Amino acid sequence: MPIKSVTVRVPAKVNLQLSVGPRESDGYHQLVTVFQAISIFDEVTVKIGEQASGINLTVSGDQVHGVPTDASNLVVKAAELIANKFEIDIDVSIDIKKSIPVAGGMAGGSADAAAAIVAIDELYSLDMTREEMHSIASQLGSDVPFLLSGGTAIGQGRGDQLTAALSRGTYHWVLALSSVGLSTPAVYSECDRLRQGLDISEPQISDALMQALLTADPSNVGKLLVNDLQPAACSLRPALRLILDVGQEYGALGAIVSGSGPTVAFLVSDEEHGLDLAVALSASGVVGSVTRAFGPVHGAKVIESH
Repeated sequence: MPIKSVTVRVPAKVNLQLSVGPRESDGYHQLVTVFQAISIFDEVTVKIGEQASGINLTVSGDQVHGVPTDASNLVVKAAELIANKFEIDIDVSIDIKKSIPVAGGMAGGSADAAAAIVAIDELYSLDMTREEMHSIASQLGSDVPFLLSGGTAIGQGRGDQLTAALSRGTYHWVLALSSVGLSTPAVYSECDRLRQGLDISEPQISDALMQALLTADPSNVGKLLVNDLQPAACSLRPALRLILDVGQEYGALGAIVSGSGPTVAFLVSDEEHGLDLAVALSASGVVGSVTRAFGPVHGAKVIESH
């Protein structure tokens, strides 16, 4: 019996390192980043449509504000790329159940696109290779290829040239979420403005961070967290500096704005430490809401099909 419905679960990400090269003539920047997939998940369900009516998108869950439900959503773009590549008509209804914050620097939109690629591959029995999936993903954005595989990985180029990172152990995170997102292009523009006149070198992977991940040393990883976009995110949203300070005051091993922000990620030593920090941050009054997660976790994965 042919499959009629597929649900894929896909994680959020944090960047342990995000090093941004100078702005190039095409407006883009060369990146070196270390991604880690963490245990905050969206679920994307793709069902064969009742009638030939194209792609219908709905969004549910607790992070729906600001998610487009038209052709600008990366999920729709993913479906269209696959339809063109395989010369098939894709008539589906897609529901995104969102828990990953929107415009939070945690790749929520990219995660959903990765989930859609996996779901449509399963639904239409396309048997895409990893390379084919990766090729479609990299056309959608620099974070999408990583969310296909998850784990911990080094991203280079625009972030889409991936190498698995040798990482051991489990890392516990406390995430301070903002109720209002930050625009990634706005953060990059501010980064360029703040760096005007400075000699910016090509980004390099942090060998010290790689070593700390290899030896499963969270306290060292915490000291080595770095994000070149953090000054720009803090410039656009000054309250982030206060959140970073409060978390460190309460004993976080490390604190970093995730991606282009405004989510702030705190690395802690274990689950108990995470609970204590989450309570302290909530009580401080400087944070909208707080959640906890661990990583690394697997990328986009089919959890149900029938």
